[in-house]
Amino acid sequence: MRVLVVEDDPIAAQLIEHALTQFEWEPVIARDGVEALGMMNSSEFRVVISDWEMPRMNGLELCRRIREHYSRHYVYCILLTSRRGTENVVEGLGAGADEFLTKPFSPDELYVRLRVAQRILSLESRELTIFSLAKLAESRDPETGVHLERMREYCQVLAACLATTEKYRVEMSGDYVELIYLTSPLHDIGKVGVPDTVLLKPGQLTREEFEIMKTHTEIGAETLNALVDISPDAKYLRMARDIAWSHHERFDGSGYPRGLNGHQIPLCGRIVAVADVYDALTTRRVYKPAYLHEQARDIILEGSGSHFDPDVVQAFLDAEDEIIRIRQQFDQGQGATVSSNRLSAAT
Repeated sequence: MRVLVVEDDPIAAQLIEHALTQFEWEPVIARDGVEALGMMNSSEFRVVISDWEMPRMNGLELCRRIREHYSRHYVYCILLTSRRGTENVVEGLGAGADEFLTKPFSPDELYVRLRVAQRILSLESRELTIFSLAKLAESRDPETGVHLERMREYCQVLAACLATTEKYRVEMSGDYVELIYLTSPLHDIGKVGVPDTVLLKPGQLTREEFEIMKTHTEIGAETLNALVDISPDAKYLRMARDIAWSHHERFDGSGYPRGLNGHQIPLCGRIVAVADVYDALTTRRVYKPAYLHEQARDIILEGSGSHFDPDVVQAFLDAEDEIIRIRQQFDQGQGATVSSNRLSAAT
């Protein structure tokens, strides 16, 4: 693992570099916080070891910037300091530091701190596992492109926008935004239980077949709920379950599988509903070209209060520039090979 060492004292930087090399970690040296942020913009680092006192930008401000701007992957921050006392510890932790090393320190102490960092960062492997499961489910419903990748980006943007409002600030406190990014790709995992004769049918579904298609919501929820029973404290599993069964509910109560309305529908499901429909509309299908953003936006606005939660629609409008940026970023001109019955199931 590469470690970014931020230290303006060349002797101290050399000592840390030597220790990291001995531990078989790859050190990269920056002389202050400004240089470190520049390196992080062009390369990925999961661990940062930074001196507290530095010119231009000190370690405290560096920690704050990392927490503000680098949320896709967790960055473990270790502050080096000669400061002591509760006030300094509180200030450092408040800025986003994970650990402190008091100068002078021994290589063994540094090694222990790095082992802790490894354990913490390994927890993020759950994201890879979850996304792999989602991709496995999606492989049976052959939409081309990068549907799941776009979906989680849209959901994260919508949730982040809602989290700034007074109405949702408390409900969405903590790691809600990151959790919906992590779990939204599992929205259609229940499709693994839908027969190929229905899921892959090239023509219009019959009423009976559509009822079978709709069961993917409950199949997904039951599958994930079994995991919740094993790990009841895992918030991400509870959110994934709620998304799986509620993302086809409609705000006016006309959706499925339970016909819930309004705020009976979990907030995560109401967010995913908008993201899922927008992605379906703006993706090319065999029977239609991709809708322009403006066309999709008009359809979503028309569904405000009936299909969609008006608050989520407002978040969509507030974050419109970012939504467009994400769509353009992932747009590779890839077509889809699904038929209209799957769009109707998605919308």
